[in-house]
Amino acid sequence: MFKARLLTILTAMMPVVELRGAIPAGVGFGLSLPESFVLSLIGNILPIPFAILFTRRIFAWLRTKSKWLNSLVSRLEAKAEKNKDMVLKYQFWGLVLLVAIPLPGTGAWTGGLVAAMLDMQLKRAMPAIALGVLIAGVIVLSLTFGVITIF
Repeated sequence: MFKARLLTILTAMMPVVELRGAIPAGVGFGLSLPESFVLSLIGNILPIPFAILFTRRIFAWLRTKSKWLNSLVSRLEAKAEKNKDMVLKYQFWGLVLLVAIPLPGTGAWTGGLVAAMLDMQLKRAMPAIALGVLIAGVIVLSLTFGVITIF
């Protein structure tokens, strides 16, 4: 069971996959829905403060290492730029919405990236991102439960 719990947390920590993949994966690993949900929330939120605090410094360092990394950083910054208008317009609720919609290109990592690019303070960004992760988790939990009950 320890291995299943650890894999669920690590899956939730991965950009793009996040809790959208971790909740069903946790169930697939043999965890209960509630346990999979809680572990996925924890795993999804854990790396975000570090992302907010260190993204700009890491991006600056990566730009100096290679053309490919510079190109990758530019793409990530463009992604943040694309999503920043909603956050600027609606502020707290814009960031919540950006994180809460469990679709590709949204989520805690994207929210953290946008917060970092906007130089948002951690104490302002984290509550919005955490609430967004909770909402996304409830949506994914509901979908996962629905699929399990069908089969």
